Amino acid sequence: MALKIRLARGGSKKRPYYRIVVADARMPRDGRFIEKLGNYNPLLKKDDENRVVIDLERAKHWLDRGAQPTERVARFLGAAGLIEWKHGNNPKKGEPGQKAKERLEEKREKEEAKKAAAAEAAAEAEAPAEEEAAAE
Repeated sequence: MALKIRLARGGSKKRPYYRIVVADARMPRDGRFIEKLGNYNPLLKKDDENRVVIDLERAKHWLDRGAQPTERVARFLGAAGLIEWKHGNNPKKGEPGQKAKERLEEKREKEEAKKAAAAEAAAEAEAPAEEEAAAE
């Protein structure tokens, strides 16, 4: 059985309140859970001591038994000093997709063609002016 330490949402519409629970990974977010470890109230200020309340002893017990915390809960446990949490690194996140790259390449080609045509037109305009100057 794969165990997760995750958030289960409570509260009313636009007033979120979460319980930090240990649950089977196959159960729904707000469904059956094994044990409640604490709670998280995102409406409180970040420096409020009641914003995140976790029973660290029980959390350590479940981590030792193989429960995997979700990203948000791992952040909380890292702040409490129970585990080491590192910010994720996704260097390709901001990179454009394949179609966007193709469109960008087409746009560059069109701009280069315009510049080449403008350069040719400028060269042709200078050539007759030079011929007239030479004729006089």
